[in-house]
Amino acid sequence: MATPIVLARAPIDPSAKLECVSYAPFRGGQNPLQPGLIIAPEQIAQDLAQLAKVTDCIRTYSVGNGLDQVPELAQKAGLKVMLGIWIGTNRVDNRTQMETAIGLAKKYPGVVSAVIVGNEVLLRGEMTAADLTANIRYVKSKVGAIQVTYADVWEFWLKNRDVYDAVDFVTIHILPYWEDFPIRARHAANHVDAIRKRMAVAFPNKEILIGETGWPSAGRMREGALPSRANQARVVSEILQLARQEKFRVNLIEAYDQPWKRMWEGTVGGHWGLFDADGARDLKYPAGEPITNFPRAKIYAVAGMIFSALVFGVALLTLRRRPWSPHLSSWVTVAICATAGGALLGVAYDKLIVESLGLGGWTVGILLFGAAVLSPLIVANTVMYGRSLPTFMELIGPREYRTGSRMQTILGIVLLITTVLATQTALGFVFDPRYRDFQFAALTMAVVPFVLLTALNRPAKGTRPITESVFAGALALSAIYIGFNEGPANWQSLWTCGLYLLLALTLSRARVAQTQE
Repeated sequence: MATPIVLARAPIDPSAKLECVSYAPFRGGQNPLQPGLIIAPEQIAQDLAQLAKVTDCIRTYSVGNGLDQVPELAQKAGLKVMLGIWIGTNRVDNRTQMETAIGLAKKYPGVVSAVIVGNEVLLRGEMTAADLTANIRYVKSKVGAIQVTYADVWEFWLKNRDVYDAVDFVTIHILPYWEDFPIRARHAANHVDAIRKRMAVAFPNKEILIGETGWPSAGRMREGALPSRANQARVVSEILQLARQEKFRVNLIEAYDQPWKRMWEGTVGGHWGLFDADGARDLKYPAGEPITNFPRAKIYAVAGMIFSALVFGVALLTLRRRPWSPHLSSWVTVAICATAGGALLGVAYDKLIVESLGLGGWTVGILLFGAAVLSPLIVANTVMYGRSLPTFMELIGPREYRTGSRMQTILGIVLLITTVLATQTALGFVFDPRYRDFQFAALTMAVVPFVLLTALNRPAKGTRPITESVFAGALALSAIYIGFNEGPANWQSLWTCGLYLLLALTLSRARVAQTQE
């Protein structure tokens, strides 16, 4: 996953600027739904100066939040603007948006190349086709020779053909990742072209503009569709190459990553940009440079090797305090814990940084990452002592069942945290899966040592504790459902489900009798 790739043609080529790219100016904690938020003109101007180096045109979606400043600033930057009007259920806001856009189109006719009345309002079910058509015709009557259109997912054009008569050209959204049957990255460009040709047949007398297309650089898989930097670069490069060959216009989504979208669309929603969101707002894949999914891969590799050595170090130090000759299987267990932990440490950390959002998200992410780091280290110690995995009763049960070992207590806490968080994520995938990320890296680091410890030092015979049994049942049933629901092409899902099953198996082997004195 971290191997750099080199594409035959750079996605963003300074010698061949983009046709157009979607632009939203929001950074960091800025949110278009935040009351009274107005983006400073200096912030927009900075973005447009950067974008003018890679594109000739930008598409906006609203004239609120300070975006009414875009035409004036775009004129100074030498950019054309496809001016968006955001319409929805509020008729007063709709009228304000339309009148503002009409005024801007009249004031900057050399900058505003088209007006887009509404974005996916039919998809959201916030307006009827008749009302939408009336709004389009109204704007069209006011902006003179400037072309007017509406933008929506391609299926909704086929379902609402009356809108076609009101627009000057048809603006369709084709997002292979979000299709009802998700498209793999290697097939995305051909899918876009096939849909474009299908729409050209359905609407033969007007231009078909691809108003949104692209690929996310981070987030969860949908069937075989994997978000990654390398896949984003590949899809963008191949779509642009097809556009040049077939001579059709395409607008990419989007210029900059938009963190605020993650509140509604998960990690994947905030990572469609060609440029990173914050900091220097760097281009994700500069021309001439290899593309990697993990820009900090070398740092992660060094950290992983140090972590692996640390796991072995814990085992060796334990032997010094308890000198005996452990079986070969004990060293194999330590080696597997060290290898899995070292290999996945960087991936787990990267997913923590990229996928955590809000207080709850960061709390869960930090706890799971902490469990992932501690599990191999503590299990290395426990294996060398020849102890078994503690039960939850040893941790939180009656006094006569509790362990007197500090390390067993810590191991029990790590196991409890891992179990609770694994169950929480599993149930999330059962009841509300669409935007949830698969925490396969951290879960692997945490779960594999528990599985190996249970297999090596089997608990004594006794009564199966009900707490572990309930968690094991929930995890096993959830894993089966998730596997079928996500499909066999989603390796992130299969990997995660495998971990749920392994943890369920480990919990099912717990016995209370091993704690009795």
